[in-house]
Amino acid sequence: MLLIGQYDSPFVRRVAIALRLYGLVFEHRPWSTFGDADKIAPYNPLRRVPTLVLDDGEALIESTIILDYLDELVGSEKAMLPRAGAERRRHQRICALATGLGDKAVSLLYERVLRKDQQLALWVDRCTTQIADVLVALEAERAKVTTPYWLGNRIGHADVAVACVVRFTREAHPSLFEATRYPALAAHADACEALAPFKEIVQPLAPPKG
Repeated sequence: MLLIGQYDSPFVRRVAIALRLYGLVFEHRPWSTFGDADKIAPYNPLRRVPTLVLDDGEALIESTIILDYLDELVGSEKAMLPRAGAERRRHQRICALATGLGDKAVSLLYERVLRKDQQLALWVDRCTTQIADVLVALEAERAKVTTPYWLGNRIGHADVAVACVVRFTREAHPSLFEATRYPALAAHADACEALAPFKEIVQPLAPPKG
């Protein structure tokens, strides 16, 4: 398998960490959606990452779809997401909130870097509000969990998604994430970042250049 995308993306990173946690071998191409768009295009016409190219040439796009495939590949006993029922829906909700937060954090970064002095105030305010509201919701959800992870004693996709997005938000928008306001999220992210796969698969944020 071939994973395309840089690890400063929380979406690429969550896929790479899942691959490592599953013990699946993959090659990595740290291609940028800006500088390497023409390289990505033959595999993904959207020129977006992550893109996972399977051994038979099939290309999977979007982190949720990729992780669903990986869960199927390793089987229900190892899958980092419950396979059915209310518990699955609860975990999917956490993942959706986390990835939605990631989308908004990325959009806000692009607005700041690419538009510079011509930022659209309405869009900045909207993204900032959405980020803050999701952080409050995730903080409340994580504070209710008494086990090390959302899945109990073993790590799941919700844990990885939240940790990756928290790291990105901290780096891209430090003023929007204060550990004292979100202690449960901060503790969760710090605990995940201390794990070997998180230490191995990491890249300091490199803002895109316009």
